[in-house]
Amino acid sequence: MQGKKTKRSDAITKGAAHAPARAMLRATGFETADFAAPIIGVVNTWSTVTPCNMHLDKLAKPVREGIAGAGARAVDFNTIVVSDGVTMGAEGMRASLISREVIADSIELAVRGHSLDGAIILVGCDKTIPAAAMALARMDIPGLIFYGGSIMPGKRHGKLISIQDVFEAVGAEASGKISEKELGEIERSACPGAGACGGQFTANTMAMAMSMLGLSPMGANDIPAIHPDKEGAARACGQRIVELANNDICARQFITKNALHNAALAASASGGSTNAILHLLAIAHEAGVDFDLEDFHQAAQSVPVIADLKPSGQYLANDLFLAGGTRLLAARLGDAGFLHDTPTVSGKSLFEELDDDQETEGQNVVFDIARPLKPSGGYRILYGDLAPDGAVLKVSGAADQVFEGPAKVFESEEDCFNTLQKGGISAGDVIIIRNEGPKGGPGMREMLAVTAALVGQGMIDDVALITDGRFSGASKGFVIGHCAPEAANGGPIALVRNGDRIRIDSANRCIDINADLVARKTDWMAPKRRRFGGVFDKYAQLVSSAAKGAVTTIQPMENVK
Repeated sequence: MQGKKTKRSDAITKGAAHAPARAMLRATGFETADFAAPIIGVVNTWSTVTPCNMHLDKLAKPVREGIAGAGARAVDFNTIVVSDGVTMGAEGMRASLISREVIADSIELAVRGHSLDGAIILVGCDKTIPAAAMALARMDIPGLIFYGGSIMPGKRHGKLISIQDVFEAVGAEASGKISEKELGEIERSACPGAGACGGQFTANTMAMAMSMLGLSPMGANDIPAIHPDKEGAARACGQRIVELANNDICARQFITKNALHNAALAASASGGSTNAILHLLAIAHEAGVDFDLEDFHQAAQSVPVIADLKPSGQYLANDLFLAGGTRLLAARLGDAGFLHDTPTVSGKSLFEELDDDQETEGQNVVFDIARPLKPSGGYRILYGDLAPDGAVLKVSGAADQVFEGPAKVFESEEDCFNTLQKGGISAGDVIIIRNEGPKGGPGMREMLAVTAALVGQGMIDDVALITDGRFSGASKGFVIGHCAPEAANGGPIALVRNGDRIRIDSANRCIDINADLVARKTDWMAPKRRRFGGVFDKYAQLVSSAAKGAVTTIQPMENVK
């Protein structure tokens, strides 16, 4: 490696004592010259269970070609994915957020176990993206994240549709607005092939965040999954990871407070998923960077929403790509003075990357800062009686709202969904779904089945929803998640009773209840927690609050002796 007498992989390839290791590696195709070159891990989240990741095995080939062309040796590893779209509304959704920790852990074990000189991580579905960043932050090695890209839109009766339309059609069918046959037609039309869910849902929000953090080359993640330019971008990323390894340019050089601020700005300005908050807090934790809920709130509120993207807007990720991509949106923010200039894995600074922005004439996806879609950002952090440690409001409608109404309490997502489908929720209700937090779930399930059903039934603007769980990036409405402390830890949300008056004032960032919670707390007993066994119970024992990113590592690696 340039400028270094040793490289990480010398620990398994150098000296007589490691002849057995070299013998094993020779069996895989290593030549003598390969032992002197950097060994780069190609970590893949390929799976055929979801369109988000099903093409990543094909993208690994040009990545390996790029690595070989730059004079290094690639070694392949696989890790898991849990599909949010497939598991949504089911027991398996508990595995989704837990998988983020397992993926990060497995990447760490593969890379550190084999003393690799760097890693490029191929990602798709939601949790694979932050997990990749968490692993690189934890290990602080040369690394790069390459997103497999978004799916193309489906089409029905000449109208472009996405997976969001399918979830909303479930509610429409239940309320009699569409027939079961129409639901089936929407189901069969929405997902035409490979790629992650098409709106500014969690996958595309986090792919954008990786570009803003500097862990992905600007523009590479924007290219849709089946676009002919995707393989060229993969090959270039393979070449670039070798350059990073040769110069020992490590991940924490990119994951700074300024870069996290930039990522939060972009997530908010694009109307992205509330999961970005959870994930950026976790990445910051792994990097040992002081970045908390208030940092995220201040970043989000400093910029307007300037991208007209689903779930609240009109367009999909492919439309953003054609309009000018992340680079265009970031250039708007940069020109207005909102961004910090930070390094990126491309070798250029963020501002240098933004100098290359190109706007497609006539595009209607990215607005000017002076004429935004919404005057303030897409998220607000609320506090109060129900959420002393904070809760997350996604601003999908008017930013400043006051909603007051009686609580309708449910002990799980299923209880709420079943009641909703039977017409048991009324306009003006404040829906409370508890025991769905990181520990109580366990796994902090997303409530998309409920919010989409509310949309389908035409009630989404007539109710509020508060949960210690979380929301899909495809959710919209007056919805508040990540309520902390969660019910399983005795948080105030555990003490709410049916009929309690709850007042949400988003302008003043308050979420309060007209009840004596102190008195109720003295009588409260933690409910007996359902045992799931295995990794689910282990996660419940280890996981931190959603206000801290719902992480399972105790401290950053630099503090571990």
